[in-house]
Amino acid sequence: MNPNASLTLYRRLLGYVRPFWKAFVIALIGNAIYAGSSTLLARVMQFLTDGLQNPDAAFRQLLPLMLIGIFIARGIGTFMGSYGMQYVARNVVHSLRINVFRQMLHLPGRFYDEHSGGHLISRVTYHVEQVTGAATKALNVVLQEGMLVIGLTLYLFWTNWKLMLIFMAVTPLIAAIVGWCGKRFRKLSRRIQRSVGEVTHVASETISGYRVVRTHGAERYEYDRFVRASDDNRVQSLKEALTKSISAPVIQTLVAMSLALLVWLALAPELLGNMTAGEFIGFITAATMMIKPIKSLTEINGLIQKGLAASQELFELIDRPQEPDNGHHDPGRVAGDVNFEAVRFYYDAHQPDVLSGISHRVQAGEMIALVGRSGSGKSTLMNLLPRFYDPTGGRITIDGVEIRDYTLQALRRQIALVTQNVTLFNASVADNIAYGIDNAPRDRVREAARAAYADGFIERLPNGFDTVVGDNGVMLSGGQRQRIAIARAIFRDAPILVLDEATSALDTESERYIQRALEEVCQGRTTFVIAHRLSTIERADRILVMDGGEIIEAGDHQSLLHRGGAYAALHRLQFSEDERHEPVREA
Repeated sequence: MNPNASLTLYRRLLGYVRPFWKAFVIALIGNAIYAGSSTLLARVMQFLTDGLQNPDAAFRQLLPLMLIGIFIARGIGTFMGSYGMQYVARNVVHSLRINVFRQMLHLPGRFYDEHSGGHLISRVTYHVEQVTGAATKALNVVLQEGMLVIGLTLYLFWTNWKLMLIFMAVTPLIAAIVGWCGKRFRKLSRRIQRSVGEVTHVASETISGYRVVRTHGAERYEYDRFVRASDDNRVQSLKEALTKSISAPVIQTLVAMSLALLVWLALAPELLGNMTAGEFIGFITAATMMIKPIKSLTEINGLIQKGLAASQELFELIDRPQEPDNGHHDPGRVAGDVNFEAVRFYYDAHQPDVLSGISHRVQAGEMIALVGRSGSGKSTLMNLLPRFYDPTGGRITIDGVEIRDYTLQALRRQIALVTQNVTLFNASVADNIAYGIDNAPRDRVREAARAAYADGFIERLPNGFDTVVGDNGVMLSGGQRQRIAIARAIFRDAPILVLDEATSALDTESERYIQRALEEVCQGRTTFVIAHRLSTIERADRILVMDGGEIIEAGDHQSLLHRGGAYAALHRLQFSEDERHEPVREA
């Protein structure tokens, strides 16, 4: 990255500091007090050396008071600088983290298809902390130690400008080393951030899928994956530590060599001039005191580079275009008339179409079933309805209005979705049913649970509707989780209902209950049902048979059976399988 780009990036980063300028000013004042009082220590050494040659009562009283005053001032300055910057730092972390998270909530579905969850989580956690180090901690060190270096430099020039020019001769060499280290730190920081994301990704996958891991005896496989990811992080971190460990002593050695040369030259009469012993000691003390802040300033370069590398990734995420939401139509509640007009879709321009010109009109209140082999495009078609993806050709209308003309909030308010992959949150049963609504009326929650035939098992839970279900409903069975998801859709009371394999995890008895519930719930709602078990859709107003991204048959259950086509073949195949697995009854 070129210097101008780095400066632009850092300027944008400091924009997050601006709202907290009052605390920043307090920290700045504190750092100035620290730098000024520390510089006075060199002056005290000069005063002490000259005073020892001619001691008097005033000298004995004044010197201890000066020392006490200087260290009290340093303490106050250190507190103001450190706490002021910490206040700014934690607020910057909060602001940046919520900005990144808010952006993630509005990024299109394709973004999540292209990025793993672990890498995204590391941006909200690890990356933000790295950025904050550059924006606040580094800035605090630069101000505190930088002011001290400036103060000591002015004092040295005031004491003997000739000697100071000799001392500064080593500056270009130090700058060259710092520049090389900065480029190295930036490159290593990017690698470390990627490796942290990979560690998070592997750990997240293993923890969430621990049942699959253990069932397949893949503990060793996952362990080896994690070791590789962690080892990569270790190697990159050690390279960074090596660079830091080499640069610091080299710079200190250069400063020490220039200081040794300074002492040797200072003893030359033509340079020593009319300096008193106190001035000479004060000069050497000030020059020696510059070693620590110079070391700190060179070390902080690594922190700045890590922060800039992290901020580059975060700002790239923040600058990504959000889901297109250019519509202005908000009808309140739609009737539910849905029309697919030559709808086409592909996930990638280099891949074949997943949907190839789907056209079909659905009247408000109809129940439409979509059946077909896996990969035929059923779920993809339904994902276009709430605009998780936009069609790459054709259009979809609801009540005659193209879905792009609706605001996203208005569009998605019309649709309740239950997928085959149920997502429950680590909250109470009631909170999961009324998801997204604080303090929802408990009677409405109970009514939704009753309609989904979930109230029976919920009442038997330890705390009823207040029972916490665990991470993704781990405390519940698959069928129970799915019934809660259906209750959530019923609670939403949307005019369009999408059930994507919503009964796939239910036993026969629970499925019967759900069928009864659906008969009531679907009244007055446009319902799309994706199902592999054809017994669940026999009452549908119309069945669409899909294959290869196209609708190859359409009609009700009886007409499709009489036609003897693809649906009839699927029905015969499933019926024969059901008979084959039916237990033999004793006479």
